[in-house]
Amino acid sequence: MKFELFDRDGRTRARRGRLHLAHGVVETPIFMPVGTQATVKSMTPDQLRDLQVEILLCNSYHLYLRPGYETVARLGGLHSFMAWDRPILTDSGGYQVFSLSDLRNITDDGVRFKSHLDGSSHFLTPETAVDIQRGLDSDIMMCLDDCLGYPATQLEAEKSMERSMVWAERCKSHFEKTNAGGRQNLFGILQGGVFHDLRRQSAERLIAVDFPGYAIGGLAVGEPKPLMYEVIERIEGHLPDEKPRYLMGVGTPADIVEAVALGVDMFDCVMPTRHARNGWLFTRTGHIVIRHAKYKDDPDPIDTACACPVCRTYSRAYLRHLFAANEILSSVLNTIHNIFFYLDTIRRIRQFIEAHRFDELLAEVRRESPPVD
Repeated sequence: MKFELFDRDGRTRARRGRLHLAHGVVETPIFMPVGTQATVKSMTPDQLRDLQVEILLCNSYHLYLRPGYETVARLGGLHSFMAWDRPILTDSGGYQVFSLSDLRNITDDGVRFKSHLDGSSHFLTPETAVDIQRGLDSDIMMCLDDCLGYPATQLEAEKSMERSMVWAERCKSHFEKTNAGGRQNLFGILQGGVFHDLRRQSAERLIAVDFPGYAIGGLAVGEPKPLMYEVIERIEGHLPDEKPRYLMGVGTPADIVEAVALGVDMFDCVMPTRHARNGWLFTRTGHIVIRHAKYKDDPDPIDTACACPVCRTYSRAYLRHLFAANEILSSVLNTIHNIFFYLDTIRRIRQFIEAHRFDELLAEVRRESPPVD
């Protein structure tokens, strides 16, 4: 992997870069739509390419359970399996296991958990997390980490961070032993809750292990937004300038703009696709909930400022009808719009950085009117 950092805003910490990966080049800042089970729900790969999606995130936990990473490996890896020829990042499964609090037991050796599908028992270690992602053959894989919820005491956060750092060392060691071909890359994940000293220690230890990229994990787990931004701002100065920074699982378009201003390069979130299926559609002035009766006779597009194919073609009234009728097309069209909206936000972010006027976009986002419901 090669990361080029070629422009900075100058007034904020926002930066422009370029990731060179085995399956293509990715411009940064970047948003990665989530393809949980080797598919972005309701989207075909061709539709994603038409939307100019550059990289997808897929979930190791779900693919490990079904259809099994060995099956995916026999069929040529994720790219061949899902007919996607652009880069893929896979997570380690740590967050999914974290969310199964009543079905898992974490020890220093790894995590024993029960499948949410059939109740079968499994044991995930740092080494098996690497092996699973080897089989999936993603361009970027993530270390297994111990994701901690909010609130947590400093002692709990320290224990979680310490375990995550030991697991990161084990992941890196196993990755290097099994690195056949050299096409994949392993990113480390910072932990430490909302405690700045623990976050700094986490960064220092990961840098000593030496990863090609660093993710900020354990945020967007219930903490207030200002506190999340404070953690990012305080940790940014401890991360290598020449390597990409990835904020995991975040967030709204406004969150992305705020985090880019703090020096973050990469993002993923289920929000645009999950919200689309629930009829929650993003606009420049907030959001609309398309199921509401007030849109029954509304001839306007979702967003008059949006150039997506849905806004160019369909009315709010038609989209409300599809949602009310529980038509599959509702999820398709809503998802196209929301993904386009996120990627258009990324395009605007890049343009403002290159013009060295990112502070103007930041101010615009901060003064936008409250959400419309």
